[in-house]
Amino acid sequence: MDLKDQSSANNELDILEMPVEALAAYWLSIKKLLDAKRDKALLSAEMENTGERFIRHLLDAALSSLDPDLLQELAQAKAHTLLAEARRRLEMQRLGLVGMAQGENPRLSFIRLSGLMTPPALSEKRAFELAYGLMATVAQKDANLPVLLGADHKQKDDRLAVKLLFYALAARRNGKQSLHEYLPHLKPGPFAEGLSLAADGFEAEFISRHLVTLRDQALAGARRKMRMATQMCLGIKAGLSYDDVFRVARSFMA
Repeated sequence: MDLKDQSSANNELDILEMPVEALAAYWLSIKKLLDAKRDKALLSAEMENTGERFIRHLLDAALSSLDPDLLQELAQAKAHTLLAEARRRLEMQRLGLVGMAQGENPRLSFIRLSGLMTPPALSEKRAFELAYGLMATVAQKDANLPVLLGADHKQKDDRLAVKLLFYALAARRNGKQSLHEYLPHLKPGPFAEGLSLAADGFEAEFISRHLVTLRDQALAGARRKMRMATQMCLGIKAGLSYDDVFRVARSFMA
């Protein structure tokens, strides 16, 4: 695992982070292009150019000959799988941040994280080697800090665990307040918010409750956006007008 070489997926569309209005606009643009070009090959091209897995799934479904009821069932199954993955990784972040707030031994933090990781398991020895290697890389003059320090649900379990272990080691070595130096390089989100609270000395119990709230809000929002995207995609596949596809979208918006 090369921690210097982050996947471009981190810069892709992500259904947890996209505003519902932006997701609706995306599908409406697909509808407009299809109406203008009358060529379903556009869906294949779009599918190749997006890394957002749920959107890719729906684009593939729109190209298939499967009936709408089956397509909706398959979309629900895909949504369940992706949301379960996101929940696990948000929970990894919560455990890591709570451990930092408690001043927990990084070895214990890693054991807790290991209980959530999917196989193949990352050994403790290898995880610490990578975390210490990341510390050395971060200290280099030309280090790409936004890439190296980022920790979010889009990263694979082993990569995320190493990032969290890096922060645990930094907090243990230099004190929780030292975590402030990393904050300017992080994107806004649950991890950055939790790290800021830990660096400011907030109690672990408060941080844990707050991150549970952020996690549940993010997952509930993503679930609603996935339902909207599914219904818009089915409407496009069924040949609904642009205005009717827009009506579908508005049903999911405040």
